[in-house]
Amino acid sequence: MGGGGMPGARKLSSADLQLVVLALLDKQPAHGYELMRAIEERSNGFYVPSPGVIYPALTYLEEIGHAAVAQDGNRKLYSLTEQGRQHLAANRATTDAMLDALGRIGDRMEQVREAFAGLNAVDPKAADELHQARHDLKHALLRTRDCTPDEARRIALILKRATAEILGTKTDQ
Repeated sequence: MGGGGMPGARKLSSADLQLVVLALLDKQPAHGYELMRAIEERSNGFYVPSPGVIYPALTYLEEIGHAAVAQDGNRKLYSLTEQGRQHLAANRATTDAMLDALGRIGDRMEQVREAFAGLNAVDPKAADELHQARHDLKHALLRTRDCTPDEARRIALILKRATAEILGTKTDQ
């Protein structure tokens, strides 16, 4: 994303988070906690900004005139200003891409959670073995990021064969 946040880091850069917050405030005014929950829901639990991240972002947006604050009992209610709306409009493509990525990543994480649901209860040792194998594969692939094209093809064939074996299907190779 814009500032190098996600997917591995599980966080957004401050500039990216500010754009996401502006997009949410464009829909309706919100309290900081509501914004944290909205981002968590948007990402299906993948990214949950902490109060130590969201409130400084809101303070900054207020300071630069992109957000306004009104007291709502003992809480602050944040809303988008016209200047914030203009900034959001100027950065709409980036913002939409981040929101889409949050949704896609969240959906994929949910699929993984569903795939592994119940496995721990059935056989904790098997769940640990599967987790370790996935971890080992991830690290092996990370070590081959700068490989040659021939090595990339070799790895792709191995992964295709493994996928076919897991699914119980035949491969062309």
